[in-house]
Amino acid sequence: MSNDLVARLDDKLRAKRVPFESIPVVDIGPLLNRTNKHAVGSEIRWALSNAGFMYVKNHGIPQDFIQSMFDISRRFFDLSLSQKSSLHIRNSDTAFRGYIEPFGENTDPGKTKDLKECFDLGPERAMLEGPFFGPNQWPSGWPEFREVTYRYHEGMVDLAKNLLQGIALSLGVAESYFENLMRNPISIQRLLHYPPQSGYIGEDMIGIGAHTDYGILTILAQDDVGGLQVMNRDGNWVQGTPIDGTFIINVGDLLQRLTNGVYLANLHRVVNSSGRERYSIPFFIDADFDALIEPLKSCVTDGNPQRYRPVACGEHKLGRFAASYAHLAKAREGRSIHPRQRRLVHSAS
Repeated sequence: MSNDLVARLDDKLRAKRVPFESIPVVDIGPLLNRTNKHAVGSEIRWALSNAGFMYVKNHGIPQDFIQSMFDISRRFFDLSLSQKSSLHIRNSDTAFRGYIEPFGENTDPGKTKDLKECFDLGPERAMLEGPFFGPNQWPSGWPEFREVTYRYHEGMVDLAKNLLQGIALSLGVAESYFENLMRNPISIQRLLHYPPQSGYIGEDMIGIGAHTDYGILTILAQDDVGGLQVMNRDGNWVQGTPIDGTFIINVGDLLQRLTNGVYLANLHRVVNSSGRERYSIPFFIDADFDALIEPLKSCVTDGNPQRYRPVACGEHKLGRFAASYAHLAKAREGRSIHPRQRRLVHSAS
């Protein structure tokens, strides 16, 4: 292999190869089968307050089903650019469903261009109802894609709600706490493809720039390639090494707000210097669009006074989207968008 094909990372992109135990592994089996849910809650509290990330095992999602999602994701991204572009996310207005080309979304736009391509889907609707709710876009003549990806989305919704019961227990509130915030929650199922990078790699272009997730919770399935980096509380980047049979769970901005900073929405990024194609499958769950997120009273103390003002879930998330998506520049200028949605984009920006 020539030197030009070997990735040479800028020093700012190097992650320490610490043991994976630095991101805690939590067995959620006793939460799902109700045998020892409070013990799991204690482990969740330690993980999310210290790392903001955790691996979960014994999660109940069959490995062959997860593998079928990876297989179908590879097949989708192997389609021609014209086939994928016919499903472009801009076609869906502010439902945010469909294909996103490399550099079409940039999560750290002041520093980094994201070398990745995506496909997003969510709760199926017959027509556009408003931001984050509308029809999905599906490849024509490929019913298997729709069946597998949507079934996976529904499985992730169920898993997320079970995890949120554990998170509620970890916070000392009623196990059903999140149900009142999530009668019709925003959720996004994403497929991701990261091409390999070679030669010198600097911060100006990596797989995905440093960012926090926007909502409540993320459930990530990753292949064996690696490349996920997570910032610890000391400001060091550490590897989110793939572990067979686990998902990676991380806190989003809104859960950090809800816990008044007790739980950490941690910076993370992807640098694919493996020389191989990398695929991952993140699922994002939030609250209802108009759900008001404000710090729990139990998380506001003399030592930790209230840090965050109340914010509506959907407007917060829409503001983060408006800052990251190239195709929303026109929306912010007031073109090609419904009047109510235009108002929301501007108010959230």
